[in-house]
Amino acid sequence: MSDSTPNDVTREQAEDAVRVLLRWAGEDPAREGLLDTPKRVVKAYRDWFSGYREDPGEYLRRTFKEVEGYDEMVVLRDIEFESHCEHHMAPIIGRAHVGYLPTCRVVGISKLARVVEGYARRFQVQEKLTAQIAHCIQENLQPAGVAVVVDASHECMTTRGVHKRGVSMVTSQMLGAFRDDARTRAEFLQFIGIHGGLR
Repeated sequence: MSDSTPNDVTREQAEDAVRVLLRWAGEDPAREGLLDTPKRVVKAYRDWFSGYREDPGEYLRRTFKEVEGYDEMVVLRDIEFESHCEHHMAPIIGRAHVGYLPTCRVVGISKLARVVEGYARRFQVQEKLTAQIAHCIQENLQPAGVAVVVDASHECMTTRGVHKRGVSMVTSQMLGAFRDDARTRAEFLQFIGIHGGLR
């Protein structure tokens, strides 16, 4: 029985595509050590790109109103993630920091990490990933503001092209009070360990 995806590509077709790439690279897919590689790669892709099969906003639809009027900043730091660059299909490894100012409801903190994961497990560019996380939280929680900072290294730059290791890219998206109020933004950046603001 074939394992197909919503776009009607079967598992068999995906495995054949891996065999083509192996041949293109100069290998023999029939070699003993590579016989199961297409199967392993397809299984890995199912995991790496599972974000296409979910709606990250769904994680934020169960909220809690009994917070005794709490309306100060909620920040979840150092959410580790792995993604893949949509230009070279190379890994992006990084951390996201997420904050919001609740109005009348909050969400379980694990759900914020799941939103990051949901968008990270797709082909991405970091700027888009940062914006998607922020807008998802804004649309679903309707807080007074949302702040997202993503710090990541891109293997498409460290393992090919310019081969520059130890370089990370930082992107931010500030919405509502975090965009409008410099003090609120500075407090968030201090919480996540970035002092002096972002340029």
